[in-house]
Amino acid sequence: MKTKISKWGNSLAVRIPRAFVREAGFEYGSVVDLSFEDGKLVIEKEASADEELDQLLAQVNEDNRHDEIDTGDREGREAW
Repeated sequence: MKTKISKWGNSLAVRIPRAFVREAGFEYGSVVDLSFEDGKLVIEKEASADEELDQLLAQVNEDNRHDEIDTGDREGREAW
């Protein structure tokens, strides 16, 4: 699909067609990351904190999980 670059204030803008918006999961106000890779402009939806946490937790396994660490007796009014 071809589109035209427009002027928007001191910047340039590209309209994203509705079909692409739906497929990419974008919505008004979505935060995106722009990068330039192999001569192409790439627009990626920024992962939410929940998605990032899910990705990190999915990597936890028996091989990379550490044992409990004893930090000694409590001091002050700490409660555990």
